[in-house]
Amino acid sequence: MQRYDTSKGLAELREARRKNRGLFWAVGLFSAFVNLLMLTGPLFMLQVYDRVLGSRSEETLLALSVLVTFLFLMMGLLDYARGRILARIGARFQAQLDKRVFSAVLRAATHGRGDAVLASGLRDLEAVQRLLSSPVLIAVFDIFWTPLFLAGIFFFHPWLGYLAIAGGGILILITALNQYLTRTPVIEANTETFSANQMAEQLRSESELVQSLGMQGAVFDRWQRARQKALTGAIRASDSSGGFSVLTKTFRMFLQSAMLGLGAYLVLQNQLTAGAMIAGSILMGRALAPIEQSIGQWAIVQAALKGWKNLAYLLSTVPEEPPRTALPRPKAHLKAEQVTVVPPGQQQAALRMVSFVLEPGQALGVIGPSGAGKSTLARAITGVWRAAGGKIRLDGAALEHYDPDVLGQHIGYLPQRVQLFDGTIAENIARMSVSPD
Repeated sequence: MQRYDTSKGLAELREARRKNRGLFWAVGLFSAFVNLLMLTGPLFMLQVYDRVLGSRSEETLLALSVLVTFLFLMMGLLDYARGRILARIGARFQAQLDKRVFSAVLRAATHGRGDAVLASGLRDLEAVQRLLSSPVLIAVFDIFWTPLFLAGIFFFHPWLGYLAIAGGGILILITALNQYLTRTPVIEANTETFSANQMAEQLRSESELVQSLGMQGAVFDRWQRARQKALTGAIRASDSSGGFSVLTKTFRMFLQSAMLGLGAYLVLQNQLTAGAMIAGSILMGRALAPIEQSIGQWAIVQAALKGWKNLAYLLSTVPEEPPRTALPRPKAHLKAEQVTVVPPGQQQAALRMVSFVLEPGQALGVIGPSGAGKSTLARAITGVWRAAGGKIRLDGAALEHYDPDVLGQHIGYLPQRVQLFDGTIAENIARMSVSPD
């Protein structure tokens, strides 16, 4: 998959993202105001320590408290608003690609593409949607304002600024190590979990065969081994990511104390005020918060990055079908011209050079031993499998010229294994249509 050209799929994904550009700009604007209002706390502490306590003015304290209450209320409303916008960005992105991905997954399965990456398209789309709606994306917008908070710390004293930059550099290093060391365990855990779930679903669908052949104990042992591998991988991935999360949290708490300690030393040297010491500590916490938040939610980021690559592969492998010209309602004139069919994933033809003509009102019976190609012919006539050679025409138009949903209203077949979908009998008869005729 790594060598496959995914440029077409990436172009589709970027186009869907581009349609939400206006909402992203709105989130960026709200993030600007939110981060500016984040200065409310440090400035309030600075004024309280350096002015209110020195002047012992209750009027000043009351005025500052009213102003701070209003500013924090505005900050909360703006923060809430950008969270709601991000949730809608994720929902819109998924809605824009739902039909395309759903169709690609079905077509890949129909044409015998058993690649697990192709089968997981809908889950991959959900993984990207979760990232777009998660606090991680808010942290991405917030991290652009980290230089502002660092500049504020430098304004109080250069030594405090150097300490904050050094701490930020160490946190970034921890983030890079987190990505490098946890990527493989997370991918392996997800792969093992998918395999175990796939095996369980296969056994569930063949439950009668398992029971009739007395295979329950054997298949359980086999599934349990797969499940144990998945659990072991999940524990290993959790240990890795959890360790980095704890390391980040512990280091940040240490850094906060170190900032207070250095600030206290500067206060003793008469190079800093007590208010600036507290404000600098708050600013450093705010500057480094996006980095810590990203590390804590790194599993979501990894899942989304993997999902993005898988979606690009899926959409490139199964290109979008071109729009078809609406054809008139067929009159049941069916003609097969030298049709040769090769089942998906195989090299040998199951049908060779089959020809017949059916006029309206006529019937044709096809008999033969098992494996002779009767079901293959039915799949070809319904357009499920395309002919490798020759043509099947309905009222003179090749089947591939019909929209599959339109063609299914006029041609169908009953497979050997009947599967009823989740719904009523009437809904199944109506082909699960929401508003049947």
